[in-house]
Parts: sequence; structure tokens; C-alpha cells
Amino acid sequence: MPRMSRCFPCWLLLALVCADGISAAAAAQVWQVGAAKVDVTPHYPIRLTGYAVRKKESEGIAQRLYARALAIGSDEQVAILITVDNCGVPAGVRNTVLERLSKQVHLTSERLAICSTHTHSGPWLEGFAPNIFGAPVSPEEQARVHRYTGELTEALEQVALQALKARTPAHLAWAKAQAGFAANRRTKGGPVDHDLPLLVVTAPDGALRAVFISYACHCTTLGGEFNQICGDWAGFAGENIEHEHPGAIALVGLGCAGDANPAPRGTLDLAREHGKEISAAIEPFLAPSTDKLLTLTGNLDCRTKQIELPFDTLPTRAEWERLAAQTNYVGGHARLNLARLDRGEALPTKIPYLVETWTFGNELAMVFLPGEVVVDYSLRLKREFDASRLWVNAYANDVPCYIPSERVLQEGGYEGGGAMIFYDRPTRFASGVETRIITAVHDLVPSEFTTLSAKSQNPSHAKAP
Repeated sequence: MPRMSRCFPCWLLLALVCADGISAAAAAQVWQVGAAKVDVTPHYPIRLTGYAVRKKESEGIAQRLYARALAIGSDEQVAILITVDNCGVPAGVRNTVLERLSKQVHLTSERLAICSTHTHSGPWLEGFAPNIFGAPVSPEEQARVHRYTGELTEALEQVALQALKARTPAHLAWAKAQAGFAANRRTKGGPVDHDLPLLVVTAPDGALRAVFISYACHCTTLGGEFNQICGDWAGFAGENIEHEHPGAIALVGLGCAGDANPAPRGTLDLAREHGKEISAAIEPFLAPSTDKLLTLTGNLDCRTKQIELPFDTLPTRAEWERLAAQTNYVGGHARLNLARLDRGEALPTKIPYLVETWTFGNELAMVFLPGEVVVDYSLRLKREFDASRLWVNAYANDVPCYIPSERVLQEGGYEGGGAMIFYDRPTRFASGVETRIITAVHDLVPSEFTTLSAKSQNPSHAKAP
């Protein structure tokens, strides 16, 4: 049977199928998919990000870091998913990667998703949490951060190109497993999302070629006293899967993990154990004879919507001056903003926010949200959409700051506004951020995925975009 692209007209696909005597359903399951993996571990000391308490560069490598990529589809309609062992890949890096790739293959913004594992034992990148240490680092340290940012950008481009080159016929299927070590870090017994969705890529002969998974839990098993390079539980999960399935590539991302930590946490052994829990949970779905997976046969439709998230009322100059009298991180942040005002700079009143969705026919809707999104978002989206066909990813395409729900915003605390200092944002978000993001998702995901209750509550959700 001739190799077929998914962009073939339906009548031509049917003709080819009938000519070969193969069922249309079986033929529709064939995709062009490539996977690749690139080592992104720096071979020199560098400041690790995620914890403000670290005051010096990394002291060795506990585990190597990787960027992994999936390329799905023909040259005319390819989509690329990249995961990377890093605390946060900022929009500037993604935009550069997109610009470079678009010069070599037909690739538009809605067909590129870059997901960070959010390991707190990964190198600091320019543009991510710029005030994480509360003070400038030395010029030598900054030079190494600049160097690594360039190297990682190059690696993300190269892993995508390698995945593109590796495309061969494949089947796609998905399912949801469960893992149990995520715990709400704001409230004991508070809300969590234990779903562990997985996308499985197999060769026509059934051999496993790649898997993409995500779980809504911070990669903070290792604390700020740990100053070695490591992928945390996500790194060990990927390592385990690839060890059990030689030749396969394991992409790991995060769900809405903004207010969830691993439990227990604090040691390298615990990070390994959490990684084992993830790999063990998905193993039954990777068996060649499994009936636990839903094969994806519908066309891949990728969409984005750029929205803006407004900040609350900014402090006045007098308020900045009062805050600047403090000798802690709050005071240092205030002095940064006073210096900007002295230079005649206008402080930002909002941030851009790119919502992205990938839908496979009416079988699966994947949502990609930037930032440290709290769990309320995934739980709400799974109420307003068919939870059995929905997959919500966070830390995707940018990590501009924490993204609180309306509940968390009103409660306050670190995720509700306190962390804005480390992301060098002038203040917390204004009320209504959750509504803006949820509405954008509804605008992008076809109405076939929306629950009847959500449609009845908001008639605008009953229309397909």
C-alpha cells in the first residue's frame, strides 16, 4: 500500500483503501511520526533556578538533562511537541525556536508546543524568573547563563529537526493512568489532580517508539539545599521508561501543578521512587497486546488564542518607597521598580498569554497553558468538558509566573501573588484572570467536547469556534 499523508482528500484515501482491500478505519490510523532526544546537560557550573536560597553555581551532575521531541504529520501540516528538563522555558526562547524552524519546514505557532518539566534542579535561563535570587548574579555567572540559554535554544531546534527527519508510519493512541504522590501544598488534603494521561506512538508492527505523559505535580522532590543538576521525578520517570523499552523515547510534561508538591519529598531516593511510580503506572498501557488504549483516528487540529492577563492596581511611587525600606526580597523588588520609574519607564499593566489546543477529531482535546497554573484550572476544565477526552498541560510555551484561580487569588499567599516578586511582576493579577483563560479554552476547543451542563450555563460555549 502506498505511504499516505493525513492531508490526503477523503475520496482518494478511500480509493486507495478499497484498492488494497484494507478497511478504511485501519488506514485512517496511520500517521507520520518521528521522535528524537538530545542531551542538554551543561558541562560547566551554572546557577540552578527554582529556589531563591541557592547562592552559588551547580556542584556536579546527579542526572543528565534532555530535550525530547515528537513530530506528527506531513510537511504541509506537521505539529511538533517538545519537552525539556528545565524549570521554565520563556516565550522568547520558544519564539526563536519557532522562527528558526519555520525557515526549514512549514510550521506555524499553533503547531508548536514546548513543555517544561519544571525541575528545580535545572539551569537558569535568561527571561525566566529574572528576580529569583533577589539580586544580580556576578557577570561571570550571568555570562554562563547567557551561554546556556543560547545552547538550549539551539538544542530545541535540533531535536525538532531530528524528529522531523525520523518520521515514519505509526499509530497514535492514548489513555489515562493514575499516580498518587502529588499533594496540595497550600492546604492539607486540598484539591489535586492525580490523572496521568499518556500518548503512545507505536510502529505498524506494534513496537513502542515514543510516549508522552504529564502529571500535575511540581518537580520539587529535591529542595534548595540540593545543588546538583537533576531532572527530579520527571527525569527519573523518563529514564525508567526508556530503560524498560530500549529505543523508545519518553517525553514528560506537567499538568496544572502550581499548588502541588511531591509527598514525601527531600531526597534523591524519593525523586527516584516518584519516577518509578510514574513509570510503573503507565507500564500496563505499553504492553503490545493491551486493550487499554484508545486509537486516535481523527485529524489533528491545532489552534491558539493570544489573550492578556491584567495586573491589579499598581503601587504608587509612595507605596514603592515604603516597600523599598524593607531589607528582604520585597524591598529589593521595590527598589528595582523605583529605578525603572526613575529612568522614565512605564511599569507593565498586563502580560500576554498564549492558550493552545490540539484536538484529534472528537477523540482527544489537549490544552496547553503557560505558567505555573494551579490545579483548579484542570479540575474546572474537566467539569466543563468531557473529562474522558480532555488532557490539560501547563508550563507550556512560556512560564511567565504563577497563574492563580479566582479562589487562590482571593486567598492570597505565595501562589496567589507573593511569588510575583521572583518573577519580577509589579503586583498580583486583577480579579477575573480565571474567567479569561477558561473562556479562551472554550473558544478553541470544539463544542463536541463541552458538557451539557457547561453549555446550559453559558450558551456561548454551545457554538463551535
